[in-house]
Amino acid sequence: MKPSQSHIHTIRNLRYQVRTWGNAGAPRMFVLHGWMDVSASFQFLIDCFARDWYVIAPDWRGFGLSEWARDGYWFPDYYADLDALLEIYQPDAPVNLLGHSMGGNVACNYAGIRPARVAKLISMEGFGSWRTSADKAPARYEQWLKELRDPPAFRSYASFDAVAARLRQNNPRLTDDQAHFLALHWARQAAPGEVVLRSDPRHKIVNPVLSRIEEILACWRRVSAPVLWIAGADSKAPGWRADSATQLAERKAAFRDFREITLADCGHMMHHDQPARLAAIIEGFLSGP
Repeated sequence: MKPSQSHIHTIRNLRYQVRTWGNAGAPRMFVLHGWMDVSASFQFLIDCFARDWYVIAPDWRGFGLSEWARDGYWFPDYYADLDALLEIYQPDAPVNLLGHSMGGNVACNYAGIRPARVAKLISMEGFGSWRTSADKAPARYEQWLKELRDPPAFRSYASFDAVAARLRQNNPRLTDDQAHFLALHWARQAAPGEVVLRSDPRHKIVNPVLSRIEEILACWRRVSAPVLWIAGADSKAPGWRADSATQLAERKAAFRDFREITLADCGHMMHHDQPARLAAIIEGFLSGP
């Protein structure tokens, strides 16, 4: 495995862990993980890169080794955290920005909020959430209030082997070695015979503010970077897949320079399922004109 380094920064008053691979003098790419994932999850992808890159991957607030937020989690905070991270690692030039799932949604929206900061954009299985309507707002607010009173929790596990077994149950494409590697980064030993996930369970509290497709599309229309969208052929992740053909075409047309690839024999966690093929696609897009 290619070695990584851990860096600790204070980003917007939170202790942030940022993982890097490679030589700081090499071309840079910023890689953003998804919901309930961690930066170390990209290890299998980084191992497959053919050329030298300086890969910079944060653990989002409340995930991995980054600090938990005291006041809960709001999506705009990810844009602000990313903005601060880019100022630390590449303040003077547009960046290569990659994101998976939730990280892909953050990357796409940020690229429209600050279009001058992004040179090339890759979204892996992150193409906006499902469409909502205003009539759903009362029930959403009610659910949020209930969950604030009775916050969700994660179950604990007897061992890291048990965590690895659960990961393989969720994704049978994982090898034993991959599952055990991920288990050591996704979980921690809380007590003898008790292993718990590193993520803050308050991430499971429903967002009371409905996602508005009109606002998402408005951000995407401002993106000036070339965009590559990569989907897993066997993925069942919700969101844009509920769109009609016309609605999906509307999403794609929001980007002025857009191309797409669908990976066969690949689910939602493409950086685990097909890391070699994904690495070749990424390097081809970033190294091209």
